[in-house]
Amino acid sequence: CPSCATSNIIMKIHSYPNNPRVFKALIAAQYNGVDVATTPDFQMGKDNKTPAFKALNPNGKVPTLEAPEGAVWESNAIARYIARTKDTGLFGASNYENALVDQWIEWSRGEVELPGAAWIYPILGFVPNNKQATSKAKGEIRAALGLLNDHLLTRTFLVGERITLADIIVAMSFLPLYKMVLDKGFRKSFVNTNRWFLTCVNQPQFKAVLGEVALCEKMAVAPEAPAAAEAAAAAPKKKGGEKKEKKKAEKKEEKPAEEAPKKKEKNPLDLLPPTKFNLEEWKRHYSNADDTRSGAMPYFWDNYEPEGWSLWMGTFKHQEDNTVLFQTSNLVAGYNQRLESLRKYGFGNIIILGEGEPYEIVCAFLVRGTEMPPELSGCPDSELYEWRRLDHTNAADKEILEDIWAWEGKFPGFRSTVCADGKIFR
Repeated sequence: CPSCATSNIIMKIHSYPNNPRVFKALIAAQYNGVDVATTPDFQMGKDNKTPAFKALNPNGKVPTLEAPEGAVWESNAIARYIARTKDTGLFGASNYENALVDQWIEWSRGEVELPGAAWIYPILGFVPNNKQATSKAKGEIRAALGLLNDHLLTRTFLVGERITLADIIVAMSFLPLYKMVLDKGFRKSFVNTNRWFLTCVNQPQFKAVLGEVALCEKMAVAPEAPAAAEAAAAAPKKKGGEKKEKKKAEKKEEKPAEEAPKKKEKNPLDLLPPTKFNLEEWKRHYSNADDTRSGAMPYFWDNYEPEGWSLWMGTFKHQEDNTVLFQTSNLVAGYNQRLESLRKYGFGNIIILGEGEPYEIVCAFLVRGTEMPPELSGCPDSELYEWRRLDHTNAADKEILEDIWAWEGKFPGFRSTVCADGKIFR
């Protein structure tokens, strides 16, 4: 039969080493028992520009499969081709399941791979860092994780009762994200998605290709775009200007040395009576918990001391203005950055709710002292929020605090229960 003949012929995928897009086909080959050779010495910019390679793929891109019948390019097409070399159930058990497999493959391209590239490529130095694009990508990845989390609530795999090509391709689309940027804090709310991903990558067929997959511990970030430095370099300089600037800078550096050092005044929050609640220990506990509600909040309520701390909830006053997600995310990110003076004395979450405009911003903070300190109230952004004290003895107040800190819940009083993006202040 044609499929048997194909499975006995060694195929070759041309690509640079450790390309996650190649992993899709190689894992499918493991399930089907198909021999697929790779090109570990492949050099982008050289081998993909040769006449021989261009004959296989006129685009000059990888991966490209060299099959018995000819060349196949585009990673999902290659994975589909290899998955069809044998009927091992990788396309499901029926025509309907076959369609569902294709559905998830198509979904992963637009909803995972594209925003994933927008987030990761600046970190790898492939494209310049663009904070707005990264913020938008984070929101889109969070939405994709949330959609999967809901779908997998009552399912082990994406389609049917066993792994299909849908699981292989979607998992590999998430692989770079889980390894580089989805740290514990980001992924903690997506319990079902995390469970599914770990189930996939720990299958023997996956491990034969990937080895052990270590999840991200600390989110990688892209270097700041050196816009100021580039502008300075591009500006015309007068002869001898560098020396003058250098002398000017040296004088500025020398001046503080002549002044008598001023005694640093203690922050009033440092003068408060001691408390047994350890803020840094709580931050570590929160970050390391796999699930906020079950893994972190019991610790918090057991150790919270209202005599030395207070809880505050803020609701953005102008929700109707939040019509674009990435702009709303930038608003939240800016607020989070401008609270730096509170970092030693507080913890909180600022989240964005909604699946479409207008998005709603809500936050909840734990702060030192029984009143809101100037480190929070004095931040200009705080004036944009309606604040109320949360009572730790009130069940409704406890629930909304847990909703905000867990990034999921009922969120009474808000239009949506879907968390589109947010920032953890810790």
